[in-house]
Amino acid sequence: MARLHAQESLGVSIHAARLEYDGVPLFADLDFSLEAGGWTCVLGPSGVGKTSLLRLIAGLVEPWEGSHISCTDGAPLAGRSAFMAQQDLLLPWLTALQNVVLGERLRRSGNRQSTNTKAHELLSRVGLRGKERALPATLSSGQRQRVALARTLMEDRQVVLMDEPFSALDAITRHRHQELAVELLDARTVLLVTHDPLEALRLGRRIHVMSGRPAVLDEALSPAGRPPRDVADPAIQRQYAELLVRLAAAKEAA
Repeated sequence: MARLHAQESLGVSIHAARLEYDGVPLFADLDFSLEAGGWTCVLGPSGVGKTSLLRLIAGLVEPWEGSHISCTDGAPLAGRSAFMAQQDLLLPWLTALQNVVLGERLRRSGNRQSTNTKAHELLSRVGLRGKERALPATLSSGQRQRVALARTLMEDRQVVLMDEPFSALDAITRHRHQELAVELLDARTVLLVTHDPLEALRLGRRIHVMSGRPAVLDEALSPAGRPPRDVADPAIQRQYAELLVRLAAAKEAA
């Protein structure tokens, strides 16, 4: 399976986004867009609101009055995005394979045999061939995160929202799974939250740093070339230095 089913790329615009906790605004009047068919990456200090922004776009938290999320085709985003949280959120009583196909089983959609075939292929691609019947408790944290990645890819959605999806993986496995995600999510619109500037530079078409209270997003940094990029490229290394400066300033503003 070279990639997921081809679909028309979908851009997303977030206008006047506002979210508060205990009366304190995480962000207010935040305007932000996800470019169709590319990866947008968001970096920033812990607690600044990156995950909350993901959850807002995913429809997991109720937006404040005036906040508006729109898609380039004019239709709602609801039902057309997949969300991968920091935690693997695997159901402990289901096997790896059953966790991957859970969405389709709950929706009662698709042919059971073709669904299982696709799930087997995805588990194989993320390096878990032979672990289809394993329960989450028998898997390492990195293996569980790979099951969660396969489950996200299984959803086959136009917009994919990912919260540090590779954080529990060792360096080599992370490198390989970045390449796999780029391949399988070709032409999809991806929003990736990460704490790793090099990961953002390797994968992102546009990279923002989130900072302040209420939080804002800075002007996008746009690396040249098609992802996954070579992080040893001198141009990438220069942009890495720039991102570190931006992140240091964001830390001071936190």
